[in-house]
Amino acid sequence: MKKLIKNWYLIIAAGIFLLSAIVFFGAGESSIISVHDNLDLFIAQFQMLKNTNSFFAHGVDVPFLGGISRDNLPSEFSLYTLLYFLMPSYQAYVTGYLLKIVIGLGSSLLLARDFCGNGYEKYRPLAWMMGLAYGILNVFPAFGIPFASIPLIVYLVRRIYKDPSLKWYAAIFFYPLLSYFSYFGLFILAYMAAAFLWLWAKNKKCPVGILIGIAALAAGCIVFEYRLFGVMLFGGEETIRSTMEAGSFGAAQIGKTIIDVFTKGMFHAESMHTYLVMPVCLLYFFCLNISYLKERNPRGIFHDTFNLLLLVLLFNSFIYGVYYCEPFRGIVEAICPPLTGWQFNRTVFFSPFVWYAAFFLVLKRLYDNEGALLRQAANILSVAAVLLILLSGTRYNDLYHTGKAKAYELLKGKQSNDLSYGEFYSSALFEMAKEDLGYDGEWSAAYGFHPAVLEYNGIATLDGYLGFYGQAYKEDFRRVIAPALDRVPESREYFDTWGARAYLYSGSELSIVSAVRDYQVSDHDIYIDGDAFKDLGGKYIFSRIELSNAEDVGLMLAGIYTGENSPYTLYVYACAGTPLS
Repeated sequence: MKKLIKNWYLIIAAGIFLLSAIVFFGAGESSIISVHDNLDLFIAQFQMLKNTNSFFAHGVDVPFLGGISRDNLPSEFSLYTLLYFLMPSYQAYVTGYLLKIVIGLGSSLLLARDFCGNGYEKYRPLAWMMGLAYGILNVFPAFGIPFASIPLIVYLVRRIYKDPSLKWYAAIFFYPLLSYFSYFGLFILAYMAAAFLWLWAKNKKCPVGILIGIAALAAGCIVFEYRLFGVMLFGGEETIRSTMEAGSFGAAQIGKTIIDVFTKGMFHAESMHTYLVMPVCLLYFFCLNISYLKERNPRGIFHDTFNLLLLVLLFNSFIYGVYYCEPFRGIVEAICPPLTGWQFNRTVFFSPFVWYAAFFLVLKRLYDNEGALLRQAANILSVAAVLLILLSGTRYNDLYHTGKAKAYELLKGKQSNDLSYGEFYSSALFEMAKEDLGYDGEWSAAYGFHPAVLEYNGIATLDGYLGFYGQAYKEDFRRVIAPALDRVPESREYFDTWGARAYLYSGSELSIVSAVRDYQVSDHDIYIDGDAFKDLGGKYIFSRIELSNAEDVGLMLAGIYTGENSPYTLYVYACAGTPLS
């Protein structure tokens, strides 16, 4: 019993990992998995690559958005992508989720051991709990592993600075297998360059190891994400990035944005620091620096690692806010035209790691006081930080939402309103429809649900969701949806100033796409240019809504489909005058 009590942190970590595996593998495809920027985006694209045997293909187009190059999708030389090549999609998703926890915890422990040196064993419980907290953060799922691996790259950079050797350079070269260049890699290189200059100025000696590390990481990014670099550097095609507008905020709005992202973060990188981690860190910040002033040691303020971490958080938040200053953004794009339309405010993606690193330092210093009461307080705070993450109902907390849905089923005797993974894609229903229609790769579109549902089920789509495709195709597709955009100014602005979601929009509502069981709409008309749809090669529209004006826009009903395990009633319309199989 004493041994169990002594290793309480190991029991908590193992328990949460096993709970996650049991819930997701036990519930299977009835799990509630986040839709936004997840089921409606990458998961469907990976399944589409599998359906078309295109993971490793070259010189081929994939069947969505009217046919775009395979090179526009994530590299096959990425751990997360490889999971979907090796496993069925749901199993790959859950495996990626569990790997995120393992990598986040494991890389945090490596960094903590390196940072604490010979005193690591003393702080071992805190290292485990903070590593666990970071590993279970409910961040952007497709980039969960890149998020989780940030402590690893910090550890590797520390190694090449302290003990430069071939094995560490090789590790940095292969690091992009865990990361993603446009969200993380470029920023890591920039941070490394800043560290290089700072260390050179501080020590009056060139840190050659850091310089070689930068070269090794840059080479790794190019090798493992060769498709991205090929498109960026040699593509030549004008893309929707050229017409994307990030918005132009005034000074007050920029200031509010900086404060909001510092205190709350943003939904792709939700760190749950607002309610515990931040208050503790800010309270400690004031106590720490008041003590430096009392001791007449102002220099200590500028040499304390904790203050440096808070400065990084402020910097990340400042960049996030000032990105929305159009003149500043224009300067950046003028200096480096390839950055046009690129969100360089993704520095905020590194803030979750910095928050928990700062929190670890506070708890570590409580341990250093040697008082049993303060040590217990640190342990309690570390557990509370983990529980706050587990019990938060945030957008990407699949474990929470799945558990809540299963509890609702047990207590109420009926299913929750959220669609499960299996229901969202409803593969059996779409296979039934395809077989009945004699579907043979004809271009189609979705109405009332995400085009990702069609992509996942092997249906070629003229619509889709991608942040990087041809501007010419955006203009062609706009002609299809012009009647809807003309009626709803908000949708028109959304598409014209962004365009990543090339969907069939409603002509009366802001959105008709909703992954819920109780699906209702007030307007059953579809607002499209039928001739423009046919000009793009379109034949079918798969709709969740029974259309009242199908004939008016040149459509005829081809079939109605329902399935026992699907929440959808699927209405399939074909362009009038096109032969049905």
